[in-house]
Amino acid sequence: MKWFIDLFSSTLGRKVVVALTGIFIILFLAVHLAGNLQLLKDDGGESFNVYAYFMTHNPLIKTISYVNYAFFLAHIGWAVALTIYNRKARGSEGYAVTSSKSSIWSSRNMGFLGTIIFVFLVVHMRQFWGQMHFGDMGIKTYGTQQVKDLYTTVANAFADPLYVVLYCISMVAIAFHLWHGFASAFQTLGLNHIKYNPVINFVGKTFAVVVPALFALIPIMMFFV
Repeated sequence: MKWFIDLFSSTLGRKVVVALTGIFIILFLAVHLAGNLQLLKDDGGESFNVYAYFMTHNPLIKTISYVNYAFFLAHIGWAVALTIYNRKARGSEGYAVTSSKSSIWSSRNMGFLGTIIFVFLVVHMRQFWGQMHFGDMGIKTYGTQQVKDLYTTVANAFADPLYVVLYCISMVAIAFHLWHGFASAFQTLGLNHIKYNPVINFVGKTFAVVVPALFALIPIMMFFV
């Protein structure tokens, strides 16, 4: 048991935790995007409301959601610990300058990007998750099924230009975070090979651009259309 604790309290162990939780979050983003795209269907919010009901009432999905929350917290916690450790270990100013010149902007500013994303998550969870579970939300009836009208809550939020701007800025931060983090996670776990690295980099950068762009497209379209 001691070896397990020593491993995950070490720098290598922290990197592994950040990589594993990061990959899980990447998968979550893909699934979450598929659900959010239901907002753009011209059916008065029925598809999105039914999707939201399923996600909050299916026992398996609910269990995965709680695991996801834990992984988000672990990812943030260990990433902060790594950032603090790296700053302490950086040593002289000369090393910092050399390091900054040899790395891309997103990799040097993962802490800054992560802070923006964390603030967004707090606002986002309060705005939607909190309202869905604890808010006084209207009810819609589709056939014989009654579900909470989360669509109207989302539509009202995306009618606020300040929230739309915050959402889009946060998606840019996520894009930069993924630009470095996607391939870095595979490298940390040893899942890299000279033959497959170009494919991993291509998929990672495509994901980093397309997924946040589609997320940002939703509030923009709902605001203007």
